[in-house]
Amino acid sequence: MLLVVVLLYWLMSRGWARRGSFHSDLPELPTDPAPDAPARMVLRGRYFGSTTTEQWLDRIVTRGLGTRSTAELTLTDHGVRVVRPGARDFFVPADRLIGARLDRGIAGKVLTDGGLLVLTWRHGERVLDSGFRSDRAEEHRAWLDAVNSTAAEAAEGGRPSASVPA
Repeated sequence: MLLVVVLLYWLMSRGWARRGSFHSDLPELPTDPAPDAPARMVLRGRYFGSTTTEQWLDRIVTRGLGTRSTAELTLTDHGVRVVRPGARDFFVPADRLIGARLDRGIAGKVLTDGGLLVLTWRHGERVLDSGFRSDRAEEHRAWLDAVNSTAAEAAEGGRPSASVPA
């Protein structure tokens, strides 16, 4: 029985590594150009992962984007800072934000309608969806409006440009 359990864990780790090779072309994640910038909004909750846009089961596992964790999102004039204790932090520059929507699921996590805040953003040659759930669901609508407004302003050239990768 122990041998079967060890074999299953080994197969799962091989599958995770193989999935990582599918997205190995992703560049390094950008850094926050102004870590002390004033926060426009803060959301505390859970990060459920990132997927390729419109393929909600294609989880991105490279660059730490596949690790589920608690998270704190901070919206600034420069973009969205995602701080994740125990996992790799990342930053989505305002000029790479495409928008946000409320959804019900992402890569292995299904919630009620509108229970997931999904940020859509460009990274390298890919467009990604990153899923978050606030500890207070009533915050989702305000975040949806603020992120969509920030993305629209950045597209019009009204926000500072993106940072340089680490």
